[in-house]
Amino acid sequence: MTETVASGVLSESAITEVEWDAAVAAIRECAPAGRILLACHVNPDGDALGSMLGFALGLRRLGVQRLRATFPGEFEIPEPLAGLPGQDLLVPESRAYAHPDLAIVFDVAAESRLGGLADRLARARATIVLDHHASNTGFGGINLVDAGAAATSVVAEALLERLDVPVDAEIAECLYVALATDTGSFKFDMTTPRVHEMAARLVAAGVRPGEVSRRVFDSRPFGAIKLLGEVLGRAALDPTAAAGHGMVWTYATQEDLARHGQRPYVMDALIDPVRSVTEADVAVVVKQVAEREWAVSLRSKGAVDVGAVAVALGGGGHRLAAGFTGHGTPGEVVVAVREQLDAHLLP
Repeated sequence: MTETVASGVLSESAITEVEWDAAVAAIRECAPAGRILLACHVNPDGDALGSMLGFALGLRRLGVQRLRATFPGEFEIPEPLAGLPGQDLLVPESRAYAHPDLAIVFDVAAESRLGGLADRLARARATIVLDHHASNTGFGGINLVDAGAAATSVVAEALLERLDVPVDAEIAECLYVALATDTGSFKFDMTTPRVHEMAARLVAAGVRPGEVSRRVFDSRPFGAIKLLGEVLGRAALDPTAAAGHGMVWTYATQEDLARHGQRPYVMDALIDPVRSVTEADVAVVVKQVAEREWAVSLRSKGAVDVGAVAVALGGGGHRLAAGFTGHGTPGEVVVAVREQLDAHLLP
């Protein structure tokens, strides 16, 4: 572990000086004429999209001319993130550079999360991965992975600092949204002094926290509220799960979305009210992706390492927040989760 200076603030990082220097050298070698492809995971959340767009704007300030940002799957930006700066740099998967000189990946713990974009890594002359998941497989050529960071945007800000790129209001907004979403509006356990120091720097650069919070966290279509009520109505509590620490779960289907006229992104917020159940340490939300295929969100209040549970089921994440792709019926998916809980109790 080394100590690094980010915006004049001394902080600890799991990333070595050799790795930082290699990333800076790769970017400087590619700028300004090389083709740089930025990518994040399928169904991007605030940290993935915010970190990627904030860094993309930084590269543009650095003078990079040939720059594209993308993510796999359907090219749709979740409505709460539609106001992020830098979206003119976004292109659908089909328009991503086929043979980039440099590929930079954000908030991705394993190549499988890149879907059809994974082949770009093999074709790129160099690859850099910025991430904060403990389950990261180290698939990049240069891996800037700090499992102690609250968000990938923490790593992105530090790399921009090393590239001597000043953080303006637009970059700051992207990084702030990333930081705020992955800390649950600064209320999750990873909200450290380091997090608040970074947030203060971003606010000083021009971020308006109230406006961001209203747009990202406190604005939902009426149909999404109706869907939420329906999904919460089918929640089930299992007080004996996780050695008596309890588990609460529910599910949402494609039919639910269609009935209420909603897009898939609205299901991402379902985990928050479910995880608030007092009688359960573990919260599980099963969201339909396709026939017998489900995106599963896991949360723990501290009794269970849901990151290890997710890894055992083919996914990944953090100790208290993780996810995986399940198959079968919602009940079958939840049974698979329950069977893993006792094996991954935290001391």
